[in-house]
Amino acid sequence: MELSKERIEYFKNKLEEHKKGVERELESVGRRNKSAPGDWEPTPAKMNVAKSDENELADTFEEMESRAAVEDTLEEHLSFINLALKRVEEGTYGICEVCKQPISEDRLEAYPMAKTCVKHADDK
Repeated sequence: MELSKERIEYFKNKLEEHKKGVERELESVGRRNKSAPGDWEPTPAKMNVAKSDENELADTFEEMESRAAVEDTLEEHLSFINLALKRVEEGTYGICEVCKQPISEDRLEAYPMAKTCVKHADDK
């Protein structure tokens, strides 16, 4: 059964709230890339690298790698949210991209960014 307008609005609001949370997390490890709208880049943690101690420098690089990994994961998650919001606007949200059948509300509740039904979850 296809989603009602009210349920689509419910999931849209849920996606928008989730997007705000992911963007807040992104801001804690990165910043928006001014030369590529919609892209983020990791920022270094606030550390004193003026000292030439090898251990401190190694810690700084390790922290930057960690922040970059977190930033990549969050950016990918944000991309999935934006694609789901685009499907809402296009009127295709909640419809499996493979079989064109409705995605169950239970699946959307658990993973609102889902673009396929459970049967086709591993197909894409």
